[in-house]
Amino acid sequence: MPIRESSPSKLHKLLAVDDLPDNLFLVQAILNEENGYEVACADNGQAALDMIESSPPELILLDVMMPGMTGYEVTRQVRQNPKLPHIPILLVTAHEEITQQKAREAGADGIIRKPFDIKHLLDRVEETLQKKQSEKKQSEKKQTEKKPALCC
Repeated sequence: MPIRESSPSKLHKLLAVDDLPDNLFLVQAILNEENGYEVACADNGQAALDMIESSPPELILLDVMMPGMTGYEVTRQVRQNPKLPHIPILLVTAHEEITQQKAREAGADGIIRKPFDIKHLLDRVEETLQKKQSEKKQSEKKQTEKKPALCC
């Protein structure tokens, strides 16, 4: 069952990062409350890092090419911060030379190509959140199995 239909009362908190206001507006318009998302926005890498540290989102949509700090650098800093939980990061780019492999090497969970199809964006976000949820459940199950059983 899709995440956006399974829990209408709980909005998934996302962070969209892009230096172009029109791109942020578009992402917010697509990933809205009606679809089960609450989107915060940052227009540069440092602002994104500050927001991530103060209130970690469930997923980050991160533009690759930004002035100052690129999406790759933001990804590396997020991954190197031991205080943060694992947050899925999808790099957003119009550049064909950026591959899934390059994204993963930087620490991202995947890429979304610009211009993006609305359905594709919704599907990728949903798929990534479901994968995170599934991994979290498996991790919790392993932790439970490791605990010694109480006896008599």
